[in-house]
Amino acid sequence: MRGSFWRETVIVFRRQLRMALRNPAWVIIGLVQPILYLVLFGPLLEPIAAQLGAQNAYTLFVPGLLVQLGLFGALFAGFGLIAEWRAGVIEAERVTPASRTALLLGRILRDVLQLFVQGIVLIGLAFLFGLTGSILGMVFGLILTVLLGAACAAASNALALTTKSEDVMAPVINSIALPVLLLSGILLPMTMGPQWLQTVSDFMPTKYIVNAIRELFLGNFFTLTTMWGVIWTIVLFALGLYVGTRTFRKENA
Repeated sequence: MRGSFWRETVIVFRRQLRMALRNPAWVIIGLVQPILYLVLFGPLLEPIAAQLGAQNAYTLFVPGLLVQLGLFGALFAGFGLIAEWRAGVIEAERVTPASRTALLLGRILRDVLQLFVQGIVLIGLAFLFGLTGSILGMVFGLILTVLLGAACAAASNALALTTKSEDVMAPVINSIALPVLLLSGILLPMTMGPQWLQTVSDFMPTKYIVNAIRELFLGNFFTLTTMWGVIWTIVLFALGLYVGTRTFRKENA
């Protein structure tokens, strides 16, 4: 039974990967935005890096870009599922004995692989701009980013199956993504903001993930900040998989 589940997952993953390779526009678009931030916004931080509490501006900035890549790239993953539903693919999958969880996991693995490759490219380019830090910490930071992306991809697929409309899904995602971007300290640390804004941001789980990845880039593995970031990543990952799997099972029953 378990072997059948993983075989079905791989089949779905391979199909999704072939589709992505035939039309890599989403992969390229998802990577272009963080690179533009790296090229155009990063140099502005270098003169004030010391004021932000960082010796290297890119060690502070790149972790935020990684989380941004994980969030925005994965949150829009569900648009492809809507196209598949409209083409009758989801209806066809309903009549197969394939595990409903495998149908979701295969799609998430495609998004995870895409995010992993994009993250490596982003970090590699950041080294050209002067990024320094712990290589092992960057690896762990990328792992946290991938887990966060998997959670967002699962939630996005669940939202896609629920709304079945790009016109509904797009404003919902944008209304979620903008506050997350502004309140997570992705571009600048929240310590630069007024106290009331810092208090509001304390209720944003992604803030702790961004801070944890920054600590990891510095080589600080065993700090309270890192611990809270890891905990929130695991919580969001588990929650995303639960919601996504539950929705898939319900819609494909």
